[in-house]
Amino acid sequence: MGEQRFGEFVVVRRHGQSAGSGPGPVAELVLDRPAAMNAVSTAMATAIGEACAALAADPSVRVTVLTSTHERAFCVGADLKERNSFTDAELVRQRPTARAAYTGVLELPMPTIAAVHGFALGGGFELALACDLIVADRTAVVGLPEVSVGVIPGGGGTQLLPRRVGAARAAELIFTARRVEAAEARDLGLVDDLVDAGGDREAALALADRIAGNSPVGLRAAKRALRLGHGLDLRAGLEVEDAAWRSVAFSGDRAEGVAAFNEKRKPEWPGE
Repeated sequence: MGEQRFGEFVVVRRHGQSAGSGPGPVAELVLDRPAAMNAVSTAMATAIGEACAALAADPSVRVTVLTSTHERAFCVGADLKERNSFTDAELVRQRPTARAAYTGVLELPMPTIAAVHGFALGGGFELALACDLIVADRTAVVGLPEVSVGVIPGGGGTQLLPRRVGAARAAELIFTARRVEAAEARDLGLVDDLVDAGGDREAALALADRIAGNSPVGLRAAKRALRLGHGLDLRAGLEVEDAAWRSVAFSGDRAEGVAAFNEKRKPEWPGE
């Protein structure tokens, strides 16, 4: 398992077996600011953005799992102590850095999974919402409480939450600023899978390992079609799907996948 640190508060670890001697196909993007329950400071936002840029540029990464080192929190959102010290001008200057952290996760080209336990509030929940799938344990408490402190979700929450649960449900959750515990979060579709306390990381990595066995070219193209086609009318969505299909139809992965199926063996994906 390889490891690379980005700044003081973010670590990337690699898991699984690659076809050769390179790093494993599953990347774990670790939020590592336990002294502040992973509150996203400017330094931490910078590190998240840099880590995501590195992951996006690495074709050997087939799946990314977002995890936390804090026992009682995934991430409690923006660092309000730091924000309280900002002048208006400093807040404006900091905004692009904060946005880059959230869009960095959202725009990762490979499938992404958030492993959530404890508090995932505000920007912390937005980091999870930016992922394709959310695995939570029974200690999870999620929510977007920004209006209770005079702001609005600024890491994609007003756009990502309704895509998960519908416009009316998202409005209720955002307008009331209420916190949602794990069982209700699963029932509402705020999280996708609910596991026993302490099991979120293990379950998310196991899911990632299962996904990573598939074609890396196919995985990225499927994600692109899902993301770009969402919200379009059916005809436009099918055009998005067709473009994604054409991007993989003549790839080395497609040739290897068909050959492996016919030869009744496990494919060795070239990733191109």
